[in-house]
Amino acid sequence: MGIIAVHCMDLLVKCANHICQRTQRQFVDYGDAVMYSMEASTSPWLRDRAAWGRRTVGFFLILTQLGFCCVYFVFLADNIKQVVEAANGTTNNCSSTAAVLLKDSMDSRLYILSFLPFLILMVFIRNLRYLSGFSLLANVAMLGSVVMIYQYICRDIPDPTHLSYAASWRTYPLFFGTAIFAFEGIGVVLPLENKMKIPHQFPVVLYVGMGFVTLLYISMGTLGYLRFGSDIKPSITLNLPNCWFYQSVKLLYSLGIFISFALQFYVAAEIIVPSATSQVGERWVLLVDLSVRAALVCITCVLAILIPRLDLVISLVGSVSSSALALIIPPLLEITTYYSEGLSRWVVAKDVLISLLGFLGFVLGTYVSIWELIVSDSSAGHINATVYAVQ
Repeated sequence: MGIIAVHCMDLLVKCANHICQRTQRQFVDYGDAVMYSMEASTSPWLRDRAAWGRRTVGFFLILTQLGFCCVYFVFLADNIKQVVEAANGTTNNCSSTAAVLLKDSMDSRLYILSFLPFLILMVFIRNLRYLSGFSLLANVAMLGSVVMIYQYICRDIPDPTHLSYAASWRTYPLFFGTAIFAFEGIGVVLPLENKMKIPHQFPVVLYVGMGFVTLLYISMGTLGYLRFGSDIKPSITLNLPNCWFYQSVKLLYSLGIFISFALQFYVAAEIIVPSATSQVGERWVLLVDLSVRAALVCITCVLAILIPRLDLVISLVGSVSSSALALIIPPLLEITTYYSEGLSRWVVAKDVLISLLGFLGFVLGTYVSIWELIVSDSSAGHINATVYAVQ
């Protein structure tokens, strides 16, 4: 999945550069690349609908970024809820294997709701320059958390012979959505390439950077499974022991996610807010700007309350929106961009297969995520456990 996703990022960069040369433009974003490619197509049907290509990309970008915000709501609620419920039993002994009694607290949906006013205040920061400072703080917090998580899951790994080597085939559509969610960064690829001093070196940066990210995903997923077994919880932070050191890891990672919310929200706001403010007079621009931002955060909060399962909301966001941006559109863009100049049938076949894979993952991943959500809602009585064993 990582190789295919990175290949599609490379396709987007290649097509965008080709379009810039053909149209004598300095820079095109994802939506522009699709629109200009359709305008230059040999098909009258595509040329007539070129503007819809840009709108489609914009729609999926909004859907993806707001979907990330929904995931952040659920992640924050799950981790803070666990810290609060285990607070009375938290000790300084991180090697204890005693069962810890969790004190009942609010439903996770109420935790989600409690974050709403604070996140609304975060998204009122409209200047990306100010957000960059918060971004640095978030990266430091999450990097420290990841280092502490690795040092824990690499120690005292139990005998893995009782673990299954492969999951049930029913879980693969969920895996597809989760993997695409993890690798979906295609919306920032072109802006990054445009800001480089030596843009033609971007492919090296892309492959090295994404290769490192892929190794992190594979190693943490594998080590986490070996360390915690088949009962591992959706977020690796939720599996950490009930001692103050690892409770602080959850809080530190939650801080990074809280700060990153505004950064994920920024892309959607930059697409939606200007359209809204352009419809009002100058004296109302600020009020409309802040109102739209607050309304969008409220929408993501409501969606998170409706889908409070972290694993399912990640898979659903990945299947519905990320698959279109990361897998379906880039191969079709390559065909549209280069078809009139000659493409080998092997390249066309490869692009069609990748797009079909993305579409199949979109359909099955969405279906299975919604089905699992319905099933889990019907048996919600067993979700809130009162006791768990500290590893």
